[in-house]
Parts: sequence; C-alpha cells; structure tokens
Amino acid sequence: MTIEQSHPASLTVDDDDTLRKAAFRKVIWRILPILTLGYVFNFLDRTNIGFAALQMNRDIGLSATQFGWGAGILFIGYCAFELPSNMMLYRYGARIWISRIMISWGLLSCAMSFVSGPTSFYVMRFALGVAEAGFFPGVAFFLSTWFPAQYRARILSWFLVAIPFSSVIGGPLGGTLLGLDGYLDLAGWQWLFIVEGLPAVIIGLVLLKLLADCPQDAAWLTPDEKRLIVASVEGEKRDRAVNRLGSALRDVRVWVCTVVYLGFTVGSYGIQIWFPQILKQQDLSNLQVGWISALPYLVASIGMIVWARVADRSNRKIAHLSTCCFLAVVGFLAAIWTGRFDLSLLGLTAALLGVTAARAIFWSIPTRFLTGIAAAGGIAFINTIGTTGGFFGPTIVGWLKDATGSFEAGLLAMAGFLAVSTVFALLLKLVIRDE
Repeated sequence: MTIEQSHPASLTVDDDDTLRKAAFRKVIWRILPILTLGYVFNFLDRTNIGFAALQMNRDIGLSATQFGWGAGILFIGYCAFELPSNMMLYRYGARIWISRIMISWGLLSCAMSFVSGPTSFYVMRFALGVAEAGFFPGVAFFLSTWFPAQYRARILSWFLVAIPFSSVIGGPLGGTLLGLDGYLDLAGWQWLFIVEGLPAVIIGLVLLKLLADCPQDAAWLTPDEKRLIVASVEGEKRDRAVNRLGSALRDVRVWVCTVVYLGFTVGSYGIQIWFPQILKQQDLSNLQVGWISALPYLVASIGMIVWARVADRSNRKIAHLSTCCFLAVVGFLAAIWTGRFDLSLLGLTAALLGVTAARAIFWSIPTRFLTGIAAAGGIAFINTIGTTGGFFGPTIVGWLKDATGSFEAGLLAMAGFLAVSTVFALLLKLVIRDE
C-alpha cells in the first residue's frame, strides 16, 4: 500500500491538522533529543581545549600564539572536508553518515590526551576537524527533510541550544576534571579529553538504531503520519527555489548568507575558546572559572530558544538575525569599555546571547530557497566558508593577546566582524523577497 492510498476518505481537514501536529511531536521526541545530545558533545570536544589550556599549555610548552593556532587549525580540517562529507551523506544517508562522524570524532577526541608538543597538538586538532566535518550541515539538511519552514527555526534552536548548553555543563565539568590531575598518572587535561570524548562514540552507535533517513523510511510512523509530514515539507512556499548544486553555488543569496555566517562565527569562537583564560585573569581558581563561565551560556541557552520562537511567529527572520548580530557588537564593545569585571561579564553575556541566537535564526533562512542536493551542498558550502571563522577567531585573539598583552584588542576585532555580519544580514532583505 502506498502512502497516498492509505488516506481514509473520512479524515477531515481538522483531523489532518490534529494528526499532523501529533506526527511532528512524535518525530521531535524520536530524533531531536539524541541529536541535540550529540551536538552537546560535539561542541564539548571542539571547545574543551579552552579549559585544557589552563594546564596543558604549561605541560607541553605552548605560547598563546601556538595555542590559538592549534585551537583554530581544527577548522581547517573541518572546512576542507565539509562539502565532500555532505555529498557522502546525501549519497549514503544521514543515519549511517552522522553515526560514522560521531564515532570517529569521539575516538580522536580521546586520542587528544596523547599530545606532547606543538606539532602533535596541531596534527591531532587537524585530524579531529576532518573527523567532525559535515556533522552540523548534515544534521541541518537532515532536519530540513523532516520539518517545514514554520517549524524550522524552533527545531534548529532546540538543536543548536547544544552550543551554549555545552558550555553551561562544560565549564563546571572541565574545572572538575582538571582537578583529577595526577590520578592514575594522568594529567587533569588528559582526563578531560578522555571523559568528554567517549560519549560521542556511544551516541554514534545509538543513532544507527534511532534515525531514519527520511519520513518514508520511518517504521515507527503510520502511513498517514508519513503522508502528512511529506506533504508539509514538499508543499512549503519557497523563495525562488534552487535544486541544483551548481546553481546554488552561483546564487547571490548563498554568498550573502556566507558572509553573515563567517562574521558571527569569527566572533563566536573568538570569545568561546578564550573565555576561560579571560576569566582566569581575575585570579580565580580553575573550578571558579568553570562555574562563572557557565552563567553567560545559561542566559544564552534560554535566550536562544525564546528568540527563535519569536522569530518563527513573526516570520521576520532577517530582521531578528540582524538584531542578534548588532546585540553582539554592543556586548563586545561594552566588555572593553566598562573597566569593571561585573559589567564586562554582562557585556560578554550579551555578546554570547547575540551570536548564539543568530545561529538558530540564520540556519532557517537558506532552506527557504535551497532544496534537494542544492540544500545539502549549499548548506555545506555556507558552513565550510563560515566555519573558517573557528580558525580566524581564536588565532586573531591569540595573536593580538601576544602583541598587546591584553584581550581588549581581540574583543574589539570580534566586534568588527559582528558589525560586518549585521550589515550583510540587513542586505539579505534585498535578495530574499519573502520576508
């Protein structure tokens, strides 16, 4: 029996609407919690280097510039293999490919405990980036095949809340694991890499069981539920839809989106990687740094979900995106000019809220005009170029720290990149008609 044939004639429009909402709730609870948990550990494995540095830099002899370079080189490997990884996902299916990504990066994250100097540090960070390549754009494409536009910003916000939430738990957890220094002849930073890397392997194995590549393949949905989900996704209104990869890579909307994403990614990683060391300047213990750093990310986590919900309901996502980026500019500038620790922390909290909320709203925009392989490739392309900000942000802040002796110049540079994102976010209104 086909999906179309399974539709009973007795079902009314109201019945369809009720069944559709129930079907999406079932999908949300099936796939979103495990994917979000996976992204929590993805970001822990990507950014725990900031806490490891509190001990590791001394143990293996890294300068601020060397640490910034090594922290950022992960994104060179990540970006180099991003587009090929998403094409492999499109060919072999999200279930197998996302699971493969998680298992390989989890094992390599554990192996980070063996680095012994700048060279091995660079090599392992690059390899970790290659292993992670394609995870976020793969999940973003996967979710776009399950949820129509009216759900997308909210769904992405619940997935992307993993970014700030990883720091909410990562700060206290990182500070605690550093306290295991010397246990079983391992340094605290080695325990940090091992304990935070293993869960990714376990989650990757679980995903093989839980995920289905598309609604039609989901044995846990009824035929009517499959029909309504497919109809909702395929029937959504799109702004001059593009469904070929070549056309997507020539589309001005893709390039404007890429610049927006690059700017706020530079700012996001520039602060996230260095935040523990910025706080450490206040003569705090490692555990105190962990708990204090969690507070801004808790605010960002809640704010991200609320802001994405408002953006979905208003259907003015571009306006909300530009506001998020501008808030981050104001936050970075306030952190520099206040001169007081409490007010500077408030400014950095505002900056983190801005860049975090911008992510969820931003990724609901490209899928308004990209479909099929153009969506898989276009999202990967935007993420590939934009994620180089993960290299430039930490590297710029580290270089400016060595050059000036403080973090103020680095934070000012981050504000500049977010200002560029604000301007280009406003330009999106000129190239996307349906706003």
